[in-house]
Amino acid sequence: MQILESRRLTGRNLLLDRAGAVLDVTLGPGEAAVVELWREWARRLLDALGWSRETIAVRPFPGGASLAFSAPIDVLYAATEVNEAAWAAAAAVLSGAPEPPIEEEVARLAGLIRAEANPRLLALQTAAAAHRVSFLWDAEAATVGLGIGSRTFPIGDLPAPEAIVWWQIYDVPMALVTGTNGKTTTVRLTAAMAQAAGRVAGLTSTDLVQVGSEVLEKDDFSGPEGARLLLRDPRVELAVLETARGGILRRGLPGARATAALVTNIAADHLGEYGIHDLASLAEAKLVVARAVPPDGRVILNADDPELARAALAGRTGPAPVTWFSLDPTHLAAGGEAVLLDGETLVLARSGRRDVVTTLAEVPIAHGGAARYNVANALAAIGLAAALGLPIPAMAAGLAGFTPTPEDNPGRANLFERNGVRILLDYAHNPHGLAALLELARALPAERRLILLGQAGDRDDAAIRELARTAWSLQPDRVVLKELPAMLRGRQPGEVPALLEAELRRLGAPPEKLERAGSDVEAVERALAWARSGDLLVLLVHTDREAILARLSER
Repeated sequence: MQILESRRLTGRNLLLDRAGAVLDVTLGPGEAAVVELWREWARRLLDALGWSRETIAVRPFPGGASLAFSAPIDVLYAATEVNEAAWAAAAAVLSGAPEPPIEEEVARLAGLIRAEANPRLLALQTAAAAHRVSFLWDAEAATVGLGIGSRTFPIGDLPAPEAIVWWQIYDVPMALVTGTNGKTTTVRLTAAMAQAAGRVAGLTSTDLVQVGSEVLEKDDFSGPEGARLLLRDPRVELAVLETARGGILRRGLPGARATAALVTNIAADHLGEYGIHDLASLAEAKLVVARAVPPDGRVILNADDPELARAALAGRTGPAPVTWFSLDPTHLAAGGEAVLLDGETLVLARSGRRDVVTTLAEVPIAHGGAARYNVANALAAIGLAAALGLPIPAMAAGLAGFTPTPEDNPGRANLFERNGVRILLDYAHNPHGLAALLELARALPAERRLILLGQAGDRDDAAIRELARTAWSLQPDRVVLKELPAMLRGRQPGEVPALLEAELRRLGAPPEKLERAGSDVEAVERALAWARSGDLLVLLVHTDREAILARLSER
């Protein structure tokens, strides 16, 4: 019985619809009673501190539980101390120790709260809610409104609400995009549609933060930090935010509400983290984005995904109506809104009519329909664009102008040809994403095929072996197993490549078909050295992408 992590929740999250504090704890046999003891002590402390209206939430998971309560946004560090105090008292009582005296602990915690309190921040948050505009905050600044309608103030010099000209403050359309695979491509597609409509679009992704054609920052900005950076930019007229599972679970969503939210799919990845152990709980975590969409917004979901279909049947998709997207035209429910692949056409069905948006031939990233996963991404982007109010001609133009190149979609199904060797480069990093990519690889003619394979160390052994099994389904003539030194994440060097190699050998891969490389760059060089005219190289690249793309673009 121990604390795995104690952290602030800065926005709507898996347990609560507002900010708070959470403990993730492990529980052994016979220790479940500590949860109710914690609940009792949390309530006693909250009441004693004047927080009687705060909400308590418990989420059990195999081998442990998440224990949370809501708290004012200006004192979240103090709130974590309150949570830890409640846990310490509960653990002491469970062990048979005398009940701790509460008066001294309340006095200590009250002192922490007073030291951290920022009444002006709370007043500004309350005023933003009263004026029905978004409110963003962090340690440096607070923002009312979004994008071009926003104003940002230093956290140490916040104005009184009555000093703000509220009629100048407003929100721009904002979409949240999550899912296991396809998030980055769909965000980029939707932004391209907005640009085609003449809007200044901003996006965040695992690669960067971008406004129009200007890159503000490069790195993984799929969490709340990237969202705030983008949404504070006064040029942004429409925002599309890649919203990763990790950010949702660690901190919560960046804002209280969104115009629309999209979940691309639910597949096994990162299981075992933050109490997420199966697909149902993963779907629950990702569908937090749907809870941020009000009834006059839209939630866009994949009708071909069993977990999302089950969630919808169970009423877990939030208050907004759903737009479904599907590769199967029979998935359209009577009177519903959907985006469908109907033969060779991409169709938007809404308000009792069906509009052809475009054809597969006019969607370059679909590779003529061979890249089925990118067809699904295009359908999802159409649904999101419709929810954001973009016109159909802009949707078609955005899709037509978006190519599978490093310029438009770096690292996602990029095709190169060098001296008769065809190269397919992608970021696929889990079995589901790799299986989808290999459908495209099989459609590309080749005399021999090579696959570059590696994995981050934070996946469990079973997931790593499954990735190897998926890769072997291509029946490659060569496999380059790479180390990812920057992504060991608790593993020893060589451990992940050894797991991959052992599984490939178990499946029948002869030793002479396998080789190892110490990095992405070295692995690509080994692949190029092996290749000859007529070959296909499937390069799964996860680090040093810019250098590798530059290398492959050489003539």
